[in-house]
Amino acid sequence: MKNSLKLLFFLVCTWNVDILNGDVSDHFKKAFHKSAVYSMRNIDYIYMINLDQRPEKFKMSLDQLTPYGIYPYRFSAVNGWELSIEEINDVGVKFSPEMEGGFMATSYHSDGHFQPSHEYVLNYGQTYFCHCMARGTIGIALSHISVLQDAFDSGFETIWVMEDDIDVKRDPNILSDLIDRLDQLVGKENWDILFTDRDIRDAHGEYVPCHGAAKRPDCPINLFCNDYYARRAINDEFWQIGSRFGAHSMIVRRSGMKKLLQFYKAHQIFLPYDMDFIIPPGIKLFAIWEDVVSNLPRALSDNGGANYLKSSN
Repeated sequence: MKNSLKLLFFLVCTWNVDILNGDVSDHFKKAFHKSAVYSMRNIDYIYMINLDQRPEKFKMSLDQLTPYGIYPYRFSAVNGWELSIEEINDVGVKFSPEMEGGFMATSYHSDGHFQPSHEYVLNYGQTYFCHCMARGTIGIALSHISVLQDAFDSGFETIWVMEDDIDVKRDPNILSDLIDRLDQLVGKENWDILFTDRDIRDAHGEYVPCHGAAKRPDCPINLFCNDYYARRAINDEFWQIGSRFGAHSMIVRRSGMKKLLQFYKAHQIFLPYDMDFIIPPGIKLFAIWEDVVSNLPRALSDNGGANYLKSSN
């Protein structure tokens, strides 16, 4: 019986992810006051996710882009530190009998004064996130998914999504030409996400490659869904990858928007966004070998704590 349940859930995970319903979409944030100026050739719209409490981070990023005539739309990020307990528990994974538990995760309880509770995944009906998942990280995931929904509803075919901790290494206008070349190499329909750098960089500027997928209770055999260890050179400009860290700068095709939205609406938030976007079955990820827009090492972050409160004191 146990093996039958696992097989059933494997088929759901790898095929009809849209037959399940979740509550995460009830908490998507709208994009207001959009105009047509936030685009460039081959990219219908450019978004930058930024907390209202961090105008200085948006300015630092904008100062790097405007010399090249690139103006991203500022998407007001979901502030995870301002989410209610009810909202947090609506967007996470509710443990149920067909799922796999028995490993450490994090929950938020109504009587816990917003403090994370680190415990084993055991209680049916309880909401869990991956171990040590902070509220700020939940907000970042909601922000990215909200952007995808806005872009999909707007009919965009290709978008560029950035966070506000970028480091511009080369003229980003080259991305239009790189999209042309990737289309010619693999076909327009054969890629979902193109990352604008090789890999995320650590505090010392060193690349931090990812070589696998983290566990989710609702997809216990997800290592069979995709080849997360793939790293294949296409030519001297692009490589196809199965996993990576970092969501600071990514070009997303409409097919990628659809796969990610279907996944999240079926499975809710459990992992940080840059550990979940590799899981939707069949998602095709590519990266640029020579960095165009990368992440800023030692950038200010409010993911693990509401550090903007300290800055304002």
